[in-house]
Amino acid sequence: MTPPEAAPGPERWLQALWYGRSPLAWLLLPIAGLFALVTGLRRLAYRVGWLAVHRLPVPVIVVGNITVGGTGKTPVTAWLAALFREAGLRPGIVSRGYGGRPSPEPRLVCPDDDAAVVGDEPLLLHRQTGTPVCVHPDRVAAGRRLLAEGVNVVIADDGLQHYRLHRDLEIVVLDGERRLGNGFLLPAGPLREGASRLRAVDLVLVTGGPAEEGEFPLQYGIGRLRALDGSVHCGLEVLRGQVVRAVAGIGNPGRFHAQLAAAGVRVEPVPVPDHGRVDLQALARSSGVPIVMTEKDAVKYRPVHGGCPVWVAGLELGVPEVVGARILARLRGVKG
Repeated sequence: MTPPEAAPGPERWLQALWYGRSPLAWLLLPIAGLFALVTGLRRLAYRVGWLAVHRLPVPVIVVGNITVGGTGKTPVTAWLAALFREAGLRPGIVSRGYGGRPSPEPRLVCPDDDAAVVGDEPLLLHRQTGTPVCVHPDRVAAGRRLLAEGVNVVIADDGLQHYRLHRDLEIVVLDGERRLGNGFLLPAGPLREGASRLRAVDLVLVTGGPAEEGEFPLQYGIGRLRALDGSVHCGLEVLRGQVVRAVAGIGNPGRFHAQLAAAGVRVEPVPVPDHGRVDLQALARSSGVPIVMTEKDAVKYRPVHGGCPVWVAGLELGVPEVVGARILARLRGVKG
């Protein structure tokens, strides 16, 4: 298990600490113990009623994880939206809007919004699915706003630890390569909650690695390419044997680099913080090497004029049929 090689600055240090064998992690265990106490008391307060849990009059499905960083939650959320629409439901998505600027009131995402305002993941989800997406730090308020749009099932993106919102189904998306890292809670390790939390959720979906007993593996990889301006679509094979600069402002850029390399592409990683940006115009003009970026990155940039080609790598997600069947069966048993 190795940390992503292109994480910039402090992120690289943290990845090495959490996913390597740094002895410094042990020195941070007293702080991790305090974090465990605070988070445990918080969850207990919601469970016993000291803090109020708010139930929406429609089913709520939470997609999240127990680690810091990206695990593939966004593609799973998009897949859920498509699953529910095919079943005749009217899904909506609530998100904190991380990376954007919080507004005083819940905000519905529009296709032409700026990712710097609403967040890159909510904007990507709305553009990909056409599903109503509402951003606000308070998922309860965001969910209530979606009800006015006729939504009859709510998907809470990255909402596992947002216990104010009652949930009818919990789905954890786990990075199959990095899994739980060194197994320590923050800041000594990458865990937001202890590993035992996985036993309490309804489904554990695994991306980028083998699944363990009771988990479900997802097929997760790059499909086709499109030009950033949408003018050209082609297969990834057109870049085979070429050197490309990979822009991946995601939690685990190493996975994106590995997927490109597996297709015969020679990768030069461009360091980008999670949810961060680069000067794309300057990067495109600095040499003739093509740029390839993730879909989550692409929503943050306008097409560049001049310089090298800029490609967007589309993701394809394969989910076992039994997973969709289980989710729909559970929803049929939920009364709003």
